[in-house]
Amino acid sequence: MRLTILGGGGFRVPLVHGALLADHAEGRVTRVVLHDVDAGRLRAITRVLAEQADGVPDAPEVTATTDLDEALRGADFVFSAIRVGGLEGRANDERVALAEGVLGQETVGAGGIAYGLRTVPVAVDIARRVARLAPHAWVINFTNPAGLVTEAMSRHLGDRVIGICDSPVGLGRRIARVLGARPREAWIDYVGLNHLGWVRGLRVDGRDELPRLLDDPALLGSFEEGRLFGADWLRSLGAIPNEYLHYYYFNREAVGAYQRAERTRGAFLHDQQARFYAGASDPGAALDLWERTRAEREATYMAENREAAGAGEREADDLSGGYEKVALALMRAIARDERTTLILNVRNRGTLSPLDGDAVIEVPCLVDANGAHPVSVDPLPGHATGLVCAVKAVEREVLAAAHSGSRATAVKAFALHPLVDSVNVARRLVDGYTAVHPGLAYLG
Repeated sequence: MRLTILGGGGFRVPLVHGALLADHAEGRVTRVVLHDVDAGRLRAITRVLAEQADGVPDAPEVTATTDLDEALRGADFVFSAIRVGGLEGRANDERVALAEGVLGQETVGAGGIAYGLRTVPVAVDIARRVARLAPHAWVINFTNPAGLVTEAMSRHLGDRVIGICDSPVGLGRRIARVLGARPREAWIDYVGLNHLGWVRGLRVDGRDELPRLLDDPALLGSFEEGRLFGADWLRSLGAIPNEYLHYYYFNREAVGAYQRAERTRGAFLHDQQARFYAGASDPGAALDLWERTRAEREATYMAENREAAGAGEREADDLSGGYEKVALALMRAIARDERTTLILNVRNRGTLSPLDGDAVIEVPCLVDANGAHPVSVDPLPGHATGLVCAVKAVEREVLAAAHSGSRATAVKAFALHPLVDSVNVARRLVDGYTAVHPGLAYLG
C-alpha cells in the first residue's frame, strides 16, 4: 500500500513514520512518498526517517520528490499536512493581529482566517489533482485550519477527504484517566467544529461518568482543561470544552498573555525549527536532534493560555502527541475494514440540524471500508449552537473570498468573527495581511 505525505518535509512527519514502523500487520503501508516544495527540508526529514528505520527489517520504502503530480500518482492514501507560507507566515499572522489587539492564533480568530485565505486555494488545487491523478485515493487532511480546509477539499473530493485532529482524542483521554476509566472502553460524546467542540458526556458500560467529574472540584483541578477553564465555569457549562475554546471564553486574558510574551508561538517555532533543519545535516545525529526539539515543542504548547489561567506546566502524559495514531487508525479502518469509532472532521449530513449537509463538523464517526459516517448526536445547547453557527458562517465567507478573490468578502469574514470587534479593525487586518503575504495578492 502506498502512502503519500504532502508537506513531507514537515517537522511532525517522523511521528507518522514511527507509527508505520510499529505496524506489522498484513496490508500495511509498504511505500511512503514524501512531497514538499522545500528540498532542504525533505532531505532533513528523510535523514530522520532513515535513522528511525535502522534495524527494522520490514520498514516501508521511503522516497522524496518536489513534483506534486509524481507524488500523487498511484497513491492509495494521501496525508495532506502542508503549511502555506511556512512558519514565517504564521509569525506574521500573529504579529499583524496582535498589533490590532486581536488574536492571531493559527486556527482561531484573525490568524486562522488569514491562514485559511492563504491555504484554501492551494488545498483546492491539490484536491483537483487528486481527483484527476488518484481518484480512488483517500485524503486524510492534517492541514490547519482543519475543518475549513477539509470543507474546501470536500467540494472536489466528496467524502473521500476526512479531516483529523488530536485535540478531541487528547481531551477524552485526559477525562477518562481522571475518572479511572480506560479510554478505549469509553464513549466520548463530543460535538462541534474543529477546535470548537465540547465533551458533553463520557460513557463507560452505558453510564455517563461526566456528572461525577463536574461535581468534584478536586477531580476538575487535576487535569489540564480543569485548570485552564476553572471548575466553576465548567460546572456552569455542564461540559468540558476543547482547550481552544479558552481563546473565546477568556479572550482578553489570552490576548494579553500573547502581547506580553517575549515571542509569539509562530516566532518561537520558526526559530526552533530553523535550528533543527540546520543541524539535521550531521550524519547520525538527525533523529536525536529531532527528538529533543519535539520534546521542547510539546512542553511549550499553549503556554500563554496556561500562564493566563495559572494552569502550570503540561503533564508528562500529555507530551506524547497523538494525531499520528488517529491518522493510522483511520487508514487501517478503511484499508482493512477494521471497524472503529473516531472523532473526525466530516460532512454534516444532517448530524447537527442548524448546519447544512455539506458543512464539515467534528463528531464521533463509525469508520469502515466505505469511509467515515457521523454518528447521530443530541442538539447542542443554545450558547454552543450560536458560536458554532457564527464561526461556520465565517468559514463560508473565507471559502467565498478564496473562490472569488473579493477583498470585500475577505473583510466580511474578519468582521463577522466573534473575536474581531470592529469592521474598521477587519479592514486594517486585510490591509496588513495582504501587505506581508504574497499569497494573498489574489484579493482585489
